[in-house]
Amino acid sequence: MRATVQLSLDLIDLNEALRTAELGLRAGVDWLEAGTPLILAEGTRGVRELRARFPETPIVADLKIMDGGALETELMAKAGASMVVVMGQAHEETIELVVKAGRDYGIKIMGDNMNMHDPVAGAKRLEELGCDYIVHHIGYDMRTVRKQRGQSAPTPLDQLREIVSAVNVPVQAVGGLTIEQAIETPRYGAPLVVIGAPLAIDAHAFRTAEGDLEGALRLICERVHAFGEVTA
Repeated sequence: MRATVQLSLDLIDLNEALRTAELGLRAGVDWLEAGTPLILAEGTRGVRELRARFPETPIVADLKIMDGGALETELMAKAGASMVVVMGQAHEETIELVVKAGRDYGIKIMGDNMNMHDPVAGAKRLEELGCDYIVHHIGYDMRTVRKQRGQSAPTPLDQLREIVSAVNVPVQAVGGLTIEQAIETPRYGAPLVVIGAPLAIDAHAFRTAEGDLEGALRLICERVHAFGEVTA
């Protein structure tokens, strides 16, 4: 798969999300993500507005589905999502229903292994259940609280090579990476580079980061796209 930049719109104001998405696409971003804060704030409207404004752009709906998988997948598919995210901690039946709904409505499924007991085995199981992509994810709250306590936290790079080797679907690494680390994930065989909170979005205020965000994203996109096709 070609190295791809996904801009995560972890925002709670729809107009700001649309402006940030437009800025990102000008800079060369490939995919847009309706982040969990945006979905909580706006529901399906956020995805519908992104789809209306950007009809040809792949859109990820980061629902973090844990239950009610068929209905949630259907709602986001009808709103215009290209992909939805289901949690590996959900019941396997939920993951199966999400995958079936994805096939029925013509969208792809991303399986998130956050807090699975064995992230590598979890990624393999998500693939076996039909997920089209794997999200190797270290959670925001765990990282934040450990930092406040002066404790270290794992990063998505720790087991990224193992996960890439264990599955035959594209992988992305999310959670606590610096911009430089995120850009380098294709070297691990993970072609999907996610830029969001806190890299481009203020993770505490859920608003677009200050400074020349478009210029920074353009440089990121140029460096990621230079990897070309990424193989495990």
